[in-house]
Amino acid sequence: MHTQGSGLRLSRRDVLCRGSLAAAGTVLLGAGSASGAAGERRARAKSVIQIWMWGGPSHLDTFDPKPEAGYDYCGPLNKDMATNVDGIRISDQLPHLARQADKMAILRAMTHGNNSHETASYMVQTGRTPGRLVYPCVGAVVSLFKGYDHGYQGLVPPYIVLTESQGRFSEAGFLGQRYKPFATGGDPAQTPFAVEGIVAQGITDARQRARRELLHGLDSLGRALPAHPSFRYLDRCEESAYGMMFGEARRLFDLTEEPDALRERYGRNTFGQACLVARRLVEHGVPYVTINYKGWDTHKQHFETMRRKLPEMDQGMASLLEDLADRGLLSSTILWWSGEFGRGPRVDWQPPWNGGRSHYGKCFSAVVAGGGFRGGCVVGASDAKGETVAERPVYPVDLIGSIYELLGIDPEGPLPNPRGLSVQVLPSGAEAGKTGGRLHEIM
Repeated sequence: MHTQGSGLRLSRRDVLCRGSLAAAGTVLLGAGSASGAAGERRARAKSVIQIWMWGGPSHLDTFDPKPEAGYDYCGPLNKDMATNVDGIRISDQLPHLARQADKMAILRAMTHGNNSHETASYMVQTGRTPGRLVYPCVGAVVSLFKGYDHGYQGLVPPYIVLTESQGRFSEAGFLGQRYKPFATGGDPAQTPFAVEGIVAQGITDARQRARRELLHGLDSLGRALPAHPSFRYLDRCEESAYGMMFGEARRLFDLTEEPDALRERYGRNTFGQACLVARRLVEHGVPYVTINYKGWDTHKQHFETMRRKLPEMDQGMASLLEDLADRGLLSSTILWWSGEFGRGPRVDWQPPWNGGRSHYGKCFSAVVAGGGFRGGCVVGASDAKGETVAERPVYPVDLIGSIYELLGIDPEGPLPNPRGLSVQVLPSGAEAGKTGGRLHEIM
C-alpha cells in the first residue's frame, strides 16, 4: 500500500503509528507530528468510558487479524477487512467499527505476560504488579482527582459501573469505600432500567412515596428531636436518596427519553444500551464510566461465541464512537477498550475445548479513542501469528500513564490517601518494571 502523503511504501501489515521512541522513531500517517514533552501538554480529556472486556477478548478475532496464519490460528474467522483508514485492516466481523477506524488508535503490542484473571485484571487496571499494598484502579484514581473533592457536582457518583462490579480485585484499594464505583445493577435493555437504589423493579412511584410516608409516621423519635444534628444529617441523606429516585438523576438512566432510532442503532441488547447510558453519563459530566462487558472467557466453543458476541460489540461500540463525535464529546472523552489479556493465538481443537482459546498475556490488543488520542493509527505490532510482540511494546503502566496525562493527572505525582501512605499515582523508574514508554506518538 502507498501511504498518503508520505512517499513511503509499506505492506498492509506495516503499522501506521508505530513508534519506538527510544530508537526507531515514529511513522505517522495523516496525523502530524508527535506531541512534545509531558509538561508542555494541557489536559484535554474530562471523562473516560472504559469498555472492560471481562475474560479477555481474542486479538486475532478483533483488531489484529492474521488470515495468513492458517486454520490452527484463525479457525473459521479467517478474513480481515479494510477500514476507512488506508492500510488498517481489522476482523471482517467488525464492519461498523471499520467505518470508525479514523477515530481509533489500535494498540497491537499490549503485554504483561500474566495469564491469571485476577492478577492480570489488577495489572491492567492499576498499572502495578500485586504486592503488599492493594492499589486503586484507574476509575478510583480518576474519582479521587476529578470527583467530589475537586468540584464535581453531578447528580450521580463520579465513578459508575454498568452494570455489575468487576469483582476480581478491590477497585478502590487503599483509598477506601468512598472511591468504590456505584454499580447500577439492572439491565439497560429493559424498561424500566432498574438502577440499584433509584428504580425498583415492580414498585410504582406511588408505592415508594407511600413507604416514605409510613416511615415518617413511625419515626416518633425523629419527630421529637427534629433539631438534633444526627437526625438532621439523616434527613439530608433521605432527601438526597429520594432526589435520586424521583429527580433529575433518575432521568439520566431513563433511555425512553432517547429516540427509538438511536436505540436501535446502538443495538437493543444489554451492551448496546449500556453504551448509550455511558454517553448520557459523560454528557452529564460523570468523570469515569466502566461498561463491564462479560462473556469473553472462551475456553470452549470460542467461534460459536464470537459469531454471537462480535456483531453485538461492533454495533454498540461503533455507535458510541459515532454518537460521541456527532455531539462534540469525543474530543473530551477517552474511550478505552481492553480486557485483562488476550486469548491464545493457537486454537485448542481437542476435547473438552472443542475449538477454544486459552488465556494469553504475552501479546494482546487494546483500543483508545478521543480525549486527545490521535485516531486512525496503529501502535506497535505482533508477529505473523500474533504470539509475541514484534515492536513497540505497550505495558499497562504506559497506557494508564498516558490516560492520566490527558486527564491532567500527574502520573508521578503524589496519590493522596486516608492512610497517609507516601506513594505516587503510578510507579516510576525501577519500581515501574518493564515499560515501553507512554503513548506520546498518538497524544
